[in-house]
Amino acid sequence: MKRTAASVRWFDIPADNLERAKSFYTRLFNWKIEPFPAMPDYWHIDTGGEHDSPDGGLMARQHPQQTITQFISVDSVQESAAKVEELGGEVCVAKTAVPEAGYYAICKDTEGNPFGLWQSDHDAR
Repeated sequence: MKRTAASVRWFDIPADNLERAKSFYTRLFNWKIEPFPAMPDYWHIDTGGEHDSPDGGLMARQHPQQTITQFISVDSVQESAAKVEELGGEVCVAKTAVPEAGYYAICKDTEGNPFGLWQSDHDAR
């Protein structure tokens, strides 16, 4: 199997006020931010960069300490999540499907920093 480059693939920005955050990032970076059809209350951020540049999402903050989360491309979310735990990290959200896009998991490293794992799969259900 071809090894996927472990690069930033996606990011999520939590917001207390979605309209205010949308206005801020649109005006600051000229990002195009529109509703994400597959997920209610989630907005797709088109950064306008090269094809391989990461896009992101804007969502309501789930808890006060929630910060921007970067998602790293991996070949297998399940295998990478197991390795996170093996290396002393923590899996906070187990493998979850994003229909017709892929799978993700949310983890913390050994220093308590959150990050996501992303596995592209257009057959995800």
